[in-house]
Amino acid sequence: MERKKFELLDKINSPADLRQLSIDELPKVCEELREDIIEEVAVNPGHFASSLGVVELTVALHYVFNTPEDRLVWDVGHQAYAHKLLTGRREQFATNRRFHGIRPFPSPEESEYDTFTCGHASNSISAALGMAVASKGKRKVVAIIGDGAMSGGLAFEGLNNVSSSPNDLLIILNDNDMSIDRAVGGMEKYLLRLNTNKTYNRLRFRASQLLRQTGLLSDNRKNGIIRLSNAVKSALARQQNIFEGMNIRYFGPFDGHDVKNTVRILQQLKDMKGPKLLHLHTVKGKGFHAAEENAAVWHAPGKFDPETGELLEADTEGMPPKYQDVFGETLLELAEKNPNIVGVTPAMPTGCSMNIMMEKMPERTFDVGIAEGHAVTFSAGMAKDGLQPFCNIYSAFAQRAYDNIIHDVAILGLPVVLCFDRAGLVGADGPTHHGAFDLAALRPIPNLTISSPMNEHELRNLMYTAQLPGKGAFVIRYPRGRGVLVDWRNEMEEITVGRGRKLRDGNDIAVLSIGPIGNTVAQAIDEIGAKASIAHYDMRFLKPIDESILEEVGRKFKRIVTVEDGVRKGGLGTAVLEWMNEHGMKPDIKIMGLPDHFVEHGEPSLLYKEVGLDKESIIKCIVHSS
Repeated sequence: MERKKFELLDKINSPADLRQLSIDELPKVCEELREDIIEEVAVNPGHFASSLGVVELTVALHYVFNTPEDRLVWDVGHQAYAHKLLTGRREQFATNRRFHGIRPFPSPEESEYDTFTCGHASNSISAALGMAVASKGKRKVVAIIGDGAMSGGLAFEGLNNVSSSPNDLLIILNDNDMSIDRAVGGMEKYLLRLNTNKTYNRLRFRASQLLRQTGLLSDNRKNGIIRLSNAVKSALARQQNIFEGMNIRYFGPFDGHDVKNTVRILQQLKDMKGPKLLHLHTVKGKGFHAAEENAAVWHAPGKFDPETGELLEADTEGMPPKYQDVFGETLLELAEKNPNIVGVTPAMPTGCSMNIMMEKMPERTFDVGIAEGHAVTFSAGMAKDGLQPFCNIYSAFAQRAYDNIIHDVAILGLPVVLCFDRAGLVGADGPTHHGAFDLAALRPIPNLTISSPMNEHELRNLMYTAQLPGKGAFVIRYPRGRGVLVDWRNEMEEITVGRGRKLRDGNDIAVLSIGPIGNTVAQAIDEIGAKASIAHYDMRFLKPIDESILEEVGRKFKRIVTVEDGVRKGGLGTAVLEWMNEHGMKPDIKIMGLPDHFVEHGEPSLLYKEVGLDKESIIKCIVHSS
């Protein structure tokens, strides 16, 4: 598709070009940026509504600050498409999220304008504070936090340190009342109320500028004036401003879509000493009616008609369901029979399909916001007093709750079912989102059952098993996307914990797989056919591992191949090696899994081929081993 021509945007190859424009030309730049994002994302799907919501803010930031020398630290990087377009990547934007194309989120490995990794939420304040301290005042540093990321615990830890460390950090709170779904929790309710007395905000802002210009606002007098200001504002607002209570000067809320006024405010705040927070109200999906009306659907909508807003969904007639939908339907089915079941998710009810139970049983489902560690410990607390929580977290995000899994669930062996969605390679979101490490990270933890279903029936059976009495802490990991069974709704039955399955008998070589990649293994073995006699075992459980299978294959086979869609080091293959060594068996073991480096973004089929876990690579490994 030929790229559309724009009057101003075509002249901007870097923020330096943007800064040559007059302030009156900036609304036109924003209009063209928004149109360019809409046209491109319509045919090359990506994160849509979030980036539309920060167009004016992005333009204002690059117009006022001397980037890349000054640092812009984005939080939740799906806000950053306008940033990419303004920083020399407009010609490459058509490759966004594609295999070997530009990255889905800002990355210092891609551009000097990208100051930090920001695939996960809530790290901007901490990272930006570190940069501000390191710069010793030589450059300006701005943290842009939004899309519900202020609810994350790390954001609060950063704020606490900002208030006690000498710095000139500027924090911009992009408040759009959304994460992916509607933002929830006390912080969100607080921000909705924090629009008190805008006249006072304007007057105080202007007064502080006047005092600085006259020299009356010296550093010695500043803290006393801030305390007086806080007291006056609290009296007018009838509530304490949490930011100013931490001695972080607060300005706002202001309209984040008024680019000219945002520029003026940033120019006035730019050289102000000490930490400060600028609160901007924005609309997620701004400028595209359908996205404004339903920002959750338009967070990452896939292909669509840019003129009508019609979503161009692929024909799914007769196709297997998505694993997350099987999870959502099965959870509701189980909850209807077991009154102790509750659902917990950190800001992903639609993504993980817990919204299915949420709609029918809102009192038994909990969206805790972007707070994975809290989600796990909250679940543990409910389990301690008799409930049966199903806590659903994306595999990569569960890394943020590692201590909580150990300290608050495993030590007591509490019956929390941890459902790790998006395990394995997830595709276009890339290394920050691949579920590569869960098997290896969790395997050393006592009191955990770790399982992975090969198909939808197995997922349902594992969910049924996990909620039965006496099963303790139970992990079920499954991938993003569609399964393999059109007829997926089986009569659920208990699976013996630690028991795998022999899917195929053989005499020459044994292949041990865990999880849905076992389907690729089965296809590979079918294609090899009579060239070799191959046994295939679906292990189901990494912990406790099926020792009867290991005993059988260790004694019968001289050659074993293990296949998993987690990192090779520490997962199923390592567990098999350890067991064989401990029992004095010395078969030749080939371990197939993800490599010891971060895997890039792209279509999963291309990525699995790249890392050697596609059908052809598995065939080659098996044939070579035999």
